[in-house]
Amino acid sequence: MLYLVLACDVLFWVFLVGGLAARYAAGWRTLGGVLLLCVPLIDVVLLAATVLSIRNGAEPTVWHGLSAAYLGITVVYGHRTVRWADAKLARRFGEAAPPPRPKLYGRAAIVDAWTSWLTFLLAYALSVGLMFGLVVLVGGLDEGAPLLVWLNPLTKVLVYSLLWPVLTTIWPGKAPEASEKG
Repeated sequence: MLYLVLACDVLFWVFLVGGLAARYAAGWRTLGGVLLLCVPLIDVVLLAATVLSIRNGAEPTVWHGLSAAYLGITVVYGHRTVRWADAKLARRFGEAAPPPRPKLYGRAAIVDAWTSWLTFLLAYALSVGLMFGLVVLVGGLDEGAPLLVWLNPLTKVLVYSLLWPVLTTIWPGKAPEASEKG
């Protein structure tokens, strides 16, 4: 299962880079689009393989739990990563104007910090939901305990990352002062 998770992660980047290279560097927009559409299919393959492995009687392992954790994160962040990389290359190859620089001070900084944390909270919730779904699939906590090993590091990241929006809310930063020429 570990090798399948690693293969899916490698394939994510292969399809992303290949799709963007085909779209922008080679000018093959259709092929690039098809390769980018394969990115979410990797998650479907990993989910199906994980469920089939468990249903076919495989011993539930920590790697099945990693699969669930990985899926929760990639479902939430995968599309964002593809959009971000696509926008970067579109600007690089002159097909899009650069966006205005974000204001990362004051209220905008607070909203950005809480939005980022809530996005991770969604990824965390999906990961935990998938882990507990696998526990139910294997017949309960007695057999499914190894699946929940990834709860500890995910929960730590969730709790520690809460510091950023809390601190940003307390100290949101000030607008940069406009430099006066004259």
